[in-house]
Order: sequence, then C-alpha cells, then structure tokens
Amino acid sequence: MLLTEQPLAKKWKNMWIRTITTLLMVGTFFAILASGHLFVILMVIAIQTLVYSEVIEIAQVPAREKNMRWYRTMSWYFLVAATYFLYGESIIYYFQEILLVDAFLLPFATHHRFISFTLYVIGFVFFVVNLQKGLYKRQLAQFGWMHMALLLIVFQCHFIVDNVLEGLIWLVLPASLVICNDIFAYVCGFFWGRTQLIQLSPKKTVEGFVGAWICTLVFGFLWASFLMRFDYMVCPVKNLSTSAWSAVSCEPKNPVFTAVPWELSQNWSSLLSKITGRHVTEVWIAPIQLHALVMACFASLIAPFGGFFASGVKRAFKIKDFGQSIPGHGGWTDRMDCQFLMGLFSYMYYQSFIKTHTASVGSVLATIVNNLSLGDQLELLERILTYFVNQGILDSSVLKNKQNKCLNNDFSLK
Repeated sequence: MLLTEQPLAKKWKNMWIRTITTLLMVGTFFAILASGHLFVILMVIAIQTLVYSEVIEIAQVPAREKNMRWYRTMSWYFLVAATYFLYGESIIYYFQEILLVDAFLLPFATHHRFISFTLYVIGFVFFVVNLQKGLYKRQLAQFGWMHMALLLIVFQCHFIVDNVLEGLIWLVLPASLVICNDIFAYVCGFFWGRTQLIQLSPKKTVEGFVGAWICTLVFGFLWASFLMRFDYMVCPVKNLSTSAWSAVSCEPKNPVFTAVPWELSQNWSSLLSKITGRHVTEVWIAPIQLHALVMACFASLIAPFGGFFASGVKRAFKIKDFGQSIPGHGGWTDRMDCQFLMGLFSYMYYQSFIKTHTASVGSVLATIVNNLSLGDQLELLERILTYFVNQGILDSSVLKNKQNKCLNNDFSLK
C-alpha cells in the first residue's frame, strides 16, 4: 500500500515516530563523531555486529528446528575471524610506522594474513567435522548464508572504517547523503507519491524517488561546502585519540578542498549577471563540491537498491522487518542496508579520483623492514643521516655518534 493510500491518522503517527527516532539517531551520531576517530570506528564495529546478528538470526530459526549443532557458535566465530583479518589489514596499513617498530606487535603485523588464514581454516574444519547425515543440504545452505552476511556486512564495513581513517568527511558526507535521500524520499512520497516504483518495496514511489534525488543534490553541494571548512573533518587520522576539541591540522591539504575559479559560458554569465546585478564571468568552486554531486547521484539512484535487495530478503523469509530495535524504522539492517553499499562506493571513488598520495611513512617503513637485510637497513640509516647533515638539518655529531655505536656493537657499515 502506498503512503498516500494509508489512513491519515496512521500516516501522521508513523511520521512523528520516525522523525523523533531519526533525530535521536542523528544526535547520537554527531556526539560520537565529536568524541573522536576511535569512537567512530567502535560505532561502525558495533553497528556491523548488530546488523550481522539480525541477518544471522533469520537462519537461526530453521537451524534450531533441524537441531543443527554449533550453528550460532560458528556464525560468531567466523565474524570474529573476518573482523580480525579485515580490520587488522586497515590498522597495519594506516599505522605501520607504529606497529613495525614495536618488538611485540611486529610478528602480528608481518604474519597477520597467515594468522587470519589459520583462524579461517580452524572454523572450516570444525564445520566439516560437524556435518550431520540427512542435513547436508541445509547445513551447506546455512554456511553459504553465513558467508553472504560476512561479504555484504563485514567486508563493506571494513571499507567504511578505511574512509574514517582517510578523513571523517568521507564517512559523514556519504552517510548524510543516504540519510537525506531516505528522509526526502519518505516526505515526497508522503505528500505526492502516486506511482509505485518497484514491486519489491510497495511503499516506494517514483515521485518520492525523483524528489529525493533533487533534494539530495542540493543538500550534497551545500553540506560539502560546510564540511570542507573544518580540518577535523578533512585531515587523515594521525592519532586515534584525536577528538573535535583537539588542535587538528594537515598541510598541505588535499587540493580537492581548495576552491578554484571556473570560467562560465556566455549564457550562464548573462543569466547570473541579471540575477545578481553584477557582471559575473567566473565562480569559485572546490572540486569536493562537484564530487559531492556525483556521490549524491549514487546515494539517490543506486544506493536505494541496497534497500530493495534487503526488501527481497524480507519477502523471501516472509518477515516485515529485520528487527524491532528502532521504533518506526524496524531493525538496524533496515536502516543500514543502503549505507553499506554507499560506504563501499565512497571508498572506491575516493581511491580512484580523489586520493593524491599513495606512499606514506608506514608503507616506506614496511618496505624497508620486510625487504632489506639488517646491514642494508643500517646503510640506509647512515645515508639518511648524511643527507640531513649535508642539508644543515642535523649536526654532524649525530652521524659520528651513530657510527661509533654501530662499531662498538660490531655492526659493519659499507
């Protein structure tokens, strides 16, 4: 049933409930955002766990009915193993300069993938050992369902965390676009929806879909213009203890946040001149404002299909919502289905068109630690110190002290 066809009292009641819970969620989100990168990452992990729990619970009922052993235990084991692997990859990539110089953490960093593989193999063997006669097909279906949940939830959340580490704006902007689109799709459908958009989600209308797209484009341009003004939002993470009250700066900033002049065509120049009463030949626009329009189009035209996919799952299992934890919204999965797809797109888009530097202190250090012998590392250290001495950055005594210490410890320098 379309929203416009529902009784007026029911429509307004649902709208008020959704509005109140939405404001509470948005307020909580901004409070966590101000608390710092670490709390934002923990929030993503918590949401990932809640969504995974809801999705796995769908298959838990038939598992109990068929008396399949260890299904819930294996589900959570594979979640922990996947989380360890994916988030470990992110931590190692972004904080190599810390992990690779710590004697205790170094083995975990250098052997992380083998440890992760070992954890997966243990789970796989445990699953095979517990296959029961007469339940093979059902157990293999549950195993596939579990891995689909890991792929669509944990795998995509890992990229959302990478977005956080690249700069909070790459989490806040895409997530806000999805929220804006969802709100205006509901509002436009509430007042003007007449034409059903897709059979999977009967309440979605063409009018709501198009109206939300236009509103999200406007919001995206303005919201990006606001967020780019704050270093706390645009700077990549250097310290997980940073919060909104910390003195954050990063120079040079990514040029995507710097406004540049764009020359207008004669028609646009004439139109703006008439509107403003001044002769306008160019406008200043930061590239991020244009990128925000692309992200807004994805959030409006493609990300909703994550919600349609979730609707298909609910139809298949004959359930109305994935849960009832959020009044007026259903479960966490019902609210996050579009966010996961949007987060993955944002990561791919950022890495392809926006990121400017691929090398970092950590990546260079990893190359040195993993590929050079101890003698080569010492030679590299000597040459770096020599460079700094010759540039007048360090005193020559630093190089002499280093050479003396190496000789006293029987390390030969080439």
